[in-house]
Amino acid sequence: MKLKVFADRGSQPARAVLIFCKANGIEFEEVQIQLAKGEHKSPEYEAINPMKQVPAIEVDGKFRLFESHAILRFLATAFPGIAEHWYPADVFKRAQIDSALDWHHSTIRRGSVGVIHNTTLAPLFGRPLDPQAAAEAEKLLSASLAKIESFWLKGDGPFLLGNSEPSMADLSLVCEIMQLELGFECSLWMRSFRNGYWTHMRKFGNGLKIQGRQYNLILMKFMLPSSR
Repeated sequence: MKLKVFADRGSQPARAVLIFCKANGIEFEEVQIQLAKGEHKSPEYEAINPMKQVPAIEVDGKFRLFESHAILRFLATAFPGIAEHWYPADVFKRAQIDSALDWHHSTIRRGSVGVIHNTTLAPLFGRPLDPQAAAEAEKLLSASLAKIESFWLKGDGPFLLGNSEPSMADLSLVCEIMQLELGFECSLWMRSFRNGYWTHMRKFGNGLKIQGRQYNLILMKFMLPSSR
């Protein structure tokens, strides 16, 4: 299959798709869509994704799909040789990962976007910063982050759902939370969280010969050199 990935590397969901492809040896062409320049609103891109968001994919020039978690699920099942831990064949384990992914989008994702956009990124898109909206988003984000430790990280293994290796839910989560370092002062809880859970994700990255002084760089190494 010939795969195109339409992405802006500043987008957390887009990074998750790009990293997943790199980590699993999926060959693809990266088509960069620069959100800050409004390229996602062009008629050409709207034909790819009517929602005008990234990421999106195109397979063999005819099949198109958007929404990062739908894309990750598709890639894990459509391409051969994907490691079992990303999206297990066991229907019960898979359902648990689906649950984590769906929870992520309605909580962590919504809170993270609200905080980052309203404290840092809004001017890049011609909008004013909104401290009140940021404060509301921070409440949701803080409650959601706490739930990760109190529920999703419970179990024998070091990763979400007590797994011994990361799933696509871990990848999506890490890409999301790393974005907070752009302009949001991490709480002591986040630093502690990062030093525990992050350590295991870093070890996994190093196992794939991914190197870098900061974990953010380790993640980005998955995507270099550019596939464009």
